Amino acid sequence: MRRRTVLATAEFLAWWAALVALWLVLISAVDILELAVGAGAAGLGALAATAARRAVTA
Repeated sequence: MRRRTVLATAEFLAWWAALVALWLVLISAVDILELAVGAGAAGLGALAATAARRAVTA
């Protein structure tokens, strides 16, 4: 069970990092508020991507 949790956390963090990087590439000015909104949106996107992959493979 522990290995599964580590893998799920790693997958979530990989999706989050990729989505934050994409957000930073697409915005014109990096402001603290923009970064916070992007990190939050990336978190939701990472959660959705992880859940969708788990739904397909389950």
